[in-house]
Amino acid sequence: MNKPKARPVLSQAKDLEPGLVVATYGRHCLVETPEGRRLICHPRGKKNQVVVGDQVLWQIAGDEGSIEKLQDRRNLFYRQDEIRTKSFASNLDRVLILIAADPEYSESQLSRALVAAEAERIKPIIALNKSDLSQPFAQAWERLAPYRAMGYSVMPISLSPRSPVTDDGVTALCSHLQGLTTLVLGPSGSGKSTLINRLVPDALVETGEISLALNSGKHTTTSTRWYWVPALDGSAEDGAARTALIDSPGFQEFGLHHIEPTRLADCMPDLRKHLGGCKFYNCTHLHEPGCAVLAQVETAEHPGSISVRRHRIYAQLFEELGQQRW
Repeated sequence: MNKPKARPVLSQAKDLEPGLVVATYGRHCLVETPEGRRLICHPRGKKNQVVVGDQVLWQIAGDEGSIEKLQDRRNLFYRQDEIRTKSFASNLDRVLILIAADPEYSESQLSRALVAAEAERIKPIIALNKSDLSQPFAQAWERLAPYRAMGYSVMPISLSPRSPVTDDGVTALCSHLQGLTTLVLGPSGSGKSTLINRLVPDALVETGEISLALNSGKHTTTSTRWYWVPALDGSAEDGAARTALIDSPGFQEFGLHHIEPTRLADCMPDLRKHLGGCKFYNCTHLHEPGCAVLAQVETAEHPGSISVRRHRIYAQLFEELGQQRW
């Protein structure tokens, strides 16, 4: 399946104004002008192909606006299963994957989100919440050892108001987000809303305003929204880039059907560094003799640099992505 592409609709340039898409819902979206004004806009065409983070050109259409052109994207973070494609956001600098020590997070879901970020060359950050729960956190932190070994930034944080800790890790996490546009991703209950409300005190008010503007009521809780984070920005005089967080809906499944099976190993850093050393050029890294990847999978006799769990996830994903193409 092909990556969803935007279909820009051209108009006379003299009437067009630049804008940033900060919220979407159905056939509506909210566009912010460079001056900070926000207005409802409607994309042309049968399908709404704009996503939060898109840079667009629009023009006035009555009391609202009409999106006439979608500017080129640097990237597009999305998931795809057998039925549909779900686009989260575009033009990202980071994807913050927030998981919790309790309840136990799904390593398969974590790996899928990381693969999707790698496929778009977006740098991911992993934040493990509930560092105040000593034993569950220690066990979860140990499970993340392979990801730290791959070079991923893995940050311990505590967002629990019931058990505050002296250093909750949020300040250290923010140092990785300053001046960047970051999509906050994670399953329900991971602490996304708590983090957003901590860094953007007016988030609930702003969400209500967006809901009212788009006339979408409670349904905006399942949409993606852009928030500026002034507290993380430098002074207005130093010209520093602004900090933005994009809040996404929680998810239970994360399809990767837009990724070719043969590309999967290149999207997994622990496997990627051994590519090119296999005996066969079309090696699947599953059973072939002389496979450089299989030679690095840990065993009782051989420590290896690829954990058994990670290679098992690779094998499951490879089979899943191969089956859906037949």
